[in-house]
Amino acid sequence: MKYAIVTGASKGLGEAITKRLFQEQMAVISVSRTENEDLKKLAAEKGVIYRHFSCNLALDKEVQEVFMEVAHFIFKGEPEEILLFNNAGVIEPIHTVGSLDQTPTIRNIKVNLIAPILITNLFLNKALHTNTTIQVINVTSGAAVHPIEGWSVYCSSKAGLNMFTQTVALEQRELGTNHKIFAFSPGVMDTQMQETIRSSSQDAFKDLEKFIGFKEKNILLKADVVAGALVDLVLSGTVESGKVYHINDLLT
Repeated sequence: MKYAIVTGASKGLGEAITKRLFQEQMAVISVSRTENEDLKKLAAEKGVIYRHFSCNLALDKEVQEVFMEVAHFIFKGEPEEILLFNNAGVIEPIHTVGSLDQTPTIRNIKVNLIAPILITNLFLNKALHTNTTIQVINVTSGAAVHPIEGWSVYCSSKAGLNMFTQTVALEQRELGTNHKIFAFSPGVMDTQMQETIRSSSQDAFKDLEKFIGFKEKNILLKADVVAGALVDLVLSGTVESGKVYHINDLLT
């Protein structure tokens, strides 16, 4: 049996990924601060295994405790494969360096980088003495390789996530395991994160008008389209470990 774990599954891309996985009749573990009741109902309608675990990914002690519980729940069933979607992310603080607040800065790094590291480490460790294959999908951003004024913390955390992905892939190849890890850049989607970006100030974010234009011109990607392309890639069996995939490569 295969299990999928989706962080940030309550909304946006995470919700869309979860719905697509339900279509594949896959067992899904949702991890977010609050549960999406629509997903719970949909899982019941489709007769798929679904369970939600509440977790604040900015609290490293809570991440360790909750994901130990998640791992115990999944591994007791001796699954063939676990798909780990490290999807949850935050973009704040949006401001130039010199004007950053400490609390959202630390939260950004914890949610976007430290949590995926801790979670990936835990599951690769738990898989050491099992026949379970782990496939890790780290949701990154084009901002990881393109500096954007006002997004220094977000750009840095996603750049770190890309390097973590590439390094883990190298290590797993050297160890001779079947585990895979890759990063996925979903492009500019019509999600709550975009609403947050558009509500920032011109002083904090130089490209504000451009992002407002994305919405006005209706060129933002739909989350379900992006999720469908990602899940198709994950289930294709052709993933190259360590690679950073971009949505544009999958939709052409």
